[in-house]
Amino acid sequence: MIQSGRHFGMVSFWSRFPQEKYHKTTCIMTSRINWAKAVQPLLKEYGNTKHPLDYKNVYQLIVMVVLSARDTDSHINQLAPAFFKAFPHMQTLAKATPQRLFPYMPLRNFGKKAEWLIEIASTIKKDGNIPLTLEQLTALPGIGRKSANVILREAGAPAEGVIVDLHVVRVAQRLGIVTSADPKKIEQQLMEILPQKDWGIGMALSFLGREICRPKPNCPICPMKKVCAYYRENK
Repeated sequence: MIQSGRHFGMVSFWSRFPQEKYHKTTCIMTSRINWAKAVQPLLKEYGNTKHPLDYKNVYQLIVMVVLSARDTDSHINQLAPAFFKAFPHMQTLAKATPQRLFPYMPLRNFGKKAEWLIEIASTIKKDGNIPLTLEQLTALPGIGRKSANVILREAGAPAEGVIVDLHVVRVAQRLGIVTSADPKKIEQQLMEILPQKDWGIGMALSFLGREICRPKPNCPICPMKKVCAYYRENK
């Protein structure tokens, strides 16, 4: 869900989605909520749930995260077996040319993604050298903060930020836990509101958005409805 370079074209991408706003009274009410306590049921429900990308190791995870730019996880899962049969590790990927990758990448922006993957593999050289810090990951082409946060979470590395995808943008605003529609500001606010041990909330919010808090939400079964501004205003 990326456009180009390290920032993934965030402005143009996020502007495609409707943005929900709330009244000042709602902001005041939600600001009184102890969010560190309120999100615990959500973290308990989804905290250890694996990302929908069906990777087998961190090498596959990085490749699939890059490929998933402006595409669906399910589509990438379909392409992955053939891709990794041809390029099972960083060494084989580093020796490839973009043209060699193209048949395995029937997706949007395949040319740029092929270049990114080969540059990543040429830089890292082998699977054992894969970096697991936010600074090192975002220094690689095609990997921005959101992707780096996903990689760190799935690799079991300490959280250095909060995952903010399109689902998180929608759900965080509905809950009233944030006051911005901008992904960067949402991440910053969540990091300020919650202790670092709970920065896994990003993926938990994403799962909630995929399963319950969809564009047409199923509020009655939502575990967050007691503290949700959207539910309070629309029930």
